[in-house]
Amino acid sequence: MKNSRVSEKLGIKYPMIQGPFGGGLSSVSLLAAVSNEGGLGSFGAHHLSPKEIENLNKEIQTKTSNSYALNLWVSDHDDDGLNLSPQKFEETYKLLEPYFKELNLPKPEYPESFGQKFSEQIEVILKIRPPVFSFVYGVPDEAILKECKKQGIVTIGTAITPDEAVFLDEKGVDLIVATGLEAGGHRVSFLRKAEDSLFGTFSLIPQIVDQVKTPVIAAGGISDKRGVAAAFALGAEGVQVGTAFLATKESNAGDLHRAKLFSKDSKYTNLTRAFSGRLARGIENRMLIELKDELNRIAPYPAQGWFTGRLKKAAIEQGRTDLMSLWCGQSAGLLKHHHAAEVLHSLI
Repeated sequence: MKNSRVSEKLGIKYPMIQGPFGGGLSSVSLLAAVSNEGGLGSFGAHHLSPKEIENLNKEIQTKTSNSYALNLWVSDHDDDGLNLSPQKFEETYKLLEPYFKELNLPKPEYPESFGQKFSEQIEVILKIRPPVFSFVYGVPDEAILKECKKQGIVTIGTAITPDEAVFLDEKGVDLIVATGLEAGGHRVSFLRKAEDSLFGTFSLIPQIVDQVKTPVIAAGGISDKRGVAAAFALGAEGVQVGTAFLATKESNAGDLHRAKLFSKDSKYTNLTRAFSGRLARGIENRMLIELKDELNRIAPYPAQGWFTGRLKKAAIEQGRTDLMSLWCGQSAGLLKHHHAAEVLHSLI
């Protein structure tokens, strides 16, 4: 695989990026395995406190001396998502109460906070200076981007529409990830509603390449070398892969989730707001299907995820894949490898 502006900018051997996973699915082991093999390992840190991010960075640096990325969500909440009213708290619990009872969980107490604040997290990013700072759901303030550039932190923004890519390009980010609707996990829109921003990967890439100066990284539904070749043929200069790395033993997906990724069930994924309050792609299961028509009752992000996170923990302990999020892209049927190094070299 030839070098590109992506690999040169990131200081890596191969222009291959491991997608960052939020919600505790990322792991230092996976990041280090990819970075040590010449790609860019990533860690989704949006759910961590500033102190946890600082400790994470120290741990990463004991596992790799190569480049790596820490990822945050610029938009850290939807309307009322960080300050859910007591009434909405009760309504959300009522919607999810059958699952809490089925898993023998007590009703949760109203928390001090439903999630983390980007404004506090970015302060520690600028303090610890990771080699790469990647972000989704928007663009940090100009002052933050300038400070990253001043400190030598490479910035990677994510777009799911051509307009979002142009916006990122104009703001001066170093690299742009163009991620199509085939991708597993969240649809990280920021200019329009996620449901109105559903571009397929191989329609999205050439449109973005034609409109921006910034090097483009393709993502979404790429799980083997054929997808890599197609992405480069359409003008991408790097590829970001999520599900194939999520399925490896080095990720923090857990045995239940990994088994589902390799099962016939992974052929059927759908977009849902049921698990986090934001639109995301996962394997169809009972909870996803039952909450499909309850959009008006689902709490905003991150409050919905605060509730379902408690369900997921218990579901994992009880072996219940029907009551937990199972993020997965549309190309899981192509999965073959169980270790990160095998995935990386198969793509190369």
